[in-house]
Amino acid sequence: MSQDLLLGIDIGTYESKGVLTTISGEVIAQVAVPHKLLFPRAGWAEHDPELTWWGDFCAITKQLLSTPGVVAADVKGVGISAIGPDVLPIDENFNPLRMGILYGVDTRAVKEIDELNAKYGEDEIFNATANCLSSQSTGPKILWIKKNEPEVYKKARWFVDATTFIVARLTSRVVIDHFSAGCMVPMYDPWKNEWSDKFCSDFVDLEQLPEILWSHELAGNVTQKASELTGLAEGTPVSVGTIDAGAEALSVGVTKPGEMMMMYGSTIFMIQVTDNDQAREKRLWAGPYLFPGTWCLLAGMATSGSLTRWFRDQFAPELVAAEKSGGAPAYAELVKEAAETKPGAEGVIVLPYFSGERTPVMDPRAKGMIFGLSLTHSRGHIFRAILEGMGHGVKQHVDLFTSIGARPKTIKSVGGGTKNSIWLQAISDISGVPQEVAPLTFGASYGDALLAGVAVGLVSSPEEIRTWQGKARIISPDEKLAETYRPLSEIYTSLYDATKNQMHKLHELDY
Repeated sequence: MSQDLLLGIDIGTYESKGVLTTISGEVIAQVAVPHKLLFPRAGWAEHDPELTWWGDFCAITKQLLSTPGVVAADVKGVGISAIGPDVLPIDENFNPLRMGILYGVDTRAVKEIDELNAKYGEDEIFNATANCLSSQSTGPKILWIKKNEPEVYKKARWFVDATTFIVARLTSRVVIDHFSAGCMVPMYDPWKNEWSDKFCSDFVDLEQLPEILWSHELAGNVTQKASELTGLAEGTPVSVGTIDAGAEALSVGVTKPGEMMMMYGSTIFMIQVTDNDQAREKRLWAGPYLFPGTWCLLAGMATSGSLTRWFRDQFAPELVAAEKSGGAPAYAELVKEAAETKPGAEGVIVLPYFSGERTPVMDPRAKGMIFGLSLTHSRGHIFRAILEGMGHGVKQHVDLFTSIGARPKTIKSVGGGTKNSIWLQAISDISGVPQEVAPLTFGASYGDALLAGVAVGLVSSPEEIRTWQGKARIISPDEKLAETYRPLSEIYTSLYDATKNQMHKLHELDY
């Protein structure tokens, strides 16, 4: 019996996820596939695009299509998202020419950022793009390829992100959505909604950049070759898609001004929808949101889930081993240890700048710090301090949004970190903003399915996500604990200012 299904797939930092839904949002099947994040050297972060991006997409699609009662012809639309902004040079046949260079966790292009700022002026770039150059920016990374890998650079027909790469493999059309293009600083003009070579003519031709559409528009249809590799029916419509954070925000109903999405993933990423395209600040990013006539402010911390993963693997190996032998999850045990310590971690403060920092300090040279240790502190204190450190970072952002008249009315939280009750509560207690945790937390892949439905006309509008989702769980701030955290937040902020020069000296020593 024929049925109308939508397929959404998201390629994340450490794993990829896929979901099959009905046109009313009912989940028929879901799949998750882990993969590796590559660190070839300090400051670099990469993915294998063939193995991880395209390989995961094909594997997940085949698994979802093997669901009993499902045939390829049932899938009426495909939606895709992936990590970004990232940089991948590809040839005319959509073959990768090197590993994919990831988003702001990859800080290799520090010199190129300085070079472009010196040539054009930081203010000039900000006024024209609504963004300052940072480790998140793709332009400096393309310039890095030109300077350091000239043979790769010469062969590049296009410079694309992960979503564009997968869509091109599926449809033979090289496209990107406006939300993702807006993150490709300094190549995109957010007020004209088009590419601009004002700051990039020395390192990229605009013909080497994808065609720009909106995320819910159709990119094309699955080709015969792609059908053979994925199992999808030839001719299946494919939407343009977007960066994972955008799809994740949509998945929990962030569509209106005043609504903020906070993604608890390998990094913390925030998207605040506004009704004013002049809402911008040098310590944040800005640009069009997923749909015509929308604008958003964006922020991202360089490490969050990747930091808790590092701590687990380095300081709790026995818990990891016990989990592999059938014991309790290592993270759950660490949360128990953190719960046995008092809020405030008895004075331990963590600067989570273990991969530099994106917003609000915009410093790829920044270093991580565990401050305030004494012989009375335990592993549980440090783990709690890591979670609270990210809460202090979120408070910095909320204060910054507030200062420009864009304080979030509520934070809609999503991602694996929402399973950590201490982390959730600390974020609200420290920031002073309530959080809504949606009952369906399939993440970006769920938003991808909805975008596919809108693209093919089976879902009336993006607002339908509100009927797809049920009633959210509310995490309310504790006003008494806010008093406990306030002086610690002040110390958190001052630690960076006090040690910035020393951090930069370490960076100069190549540490």
